[in-house]
Amino acid sequence: MCTGRIDLSFVLRALAKGADGGFIGGCNLNECNYITHGNYHALSMVHICKKMIEHMGLNPERLTIEFMSGSESNLFVEGVNGFVKKIKELGPLGSEGLDRKALAFRLGVATSLVPYVRLVERERLRGHFQSEEECNRFFESDEFNRLFNETIADKLATGEIVSLLREKPLSTAEIAKSLGLTPSEVSKHLISSSRQRLVRYDEGEKRYALA
Repeated sequence: MCTGRIDLSFVLRALAKGADGGFIGGCNLNECNYITHGNYHALSMVHICKKMIEHMGLNPERLTIEFMSGSESNLFVEGVNGFVKKIKELGPLGSEGLDRKALAFRLGVATSLVPYVRLVERERLRGHFQSEEECNRFFESDEFNRLFNETIADKLATGEIVSLLREKPLSTAEIAKSLGLTPSEVSKHLISSSRQRLVRYDEGEKRYALA
């Protein structure tokens, strides 16, 4: 199967089901068998996913992608062995300090936003890269970080707030404590969500609720 068919949701669901990490192996770049450059799409997806799981509080090294030809079995073995060693060093998923309930919550919200992330990737983050170095440079740039924060990170925070409010109305301080954000960050997202008519302020309870 072409690595270009590996969807972001596959990785997030694997983590949600308890996988401690993910290793993706693909054809060498610029040697695509289908003339679709699917391996470049996969590399871009991995960069975005690594940024997303880092945003959730997980170590981005839990996901990796390696490129090799079908005849380079030695590279595959070396890559897998190196990845397994790295995962053992990192420990079980959540060793970064997230409890299972919080982790499941964040991964669930992220998975529900995959269609939106696909749209953002296609319209604002997709480039025509000629090399792995060029691709890596873009996804490590300030420009990418800015676009990620303006689109995906903002949507993740809003999604998490809306999911919390489905359970019960909450104050700004209660939301901030649950999500590990500052009250000012939560206020910014609540104002934006109110304008979109996703949430409303309940004067009686002095808390935010779903609109």
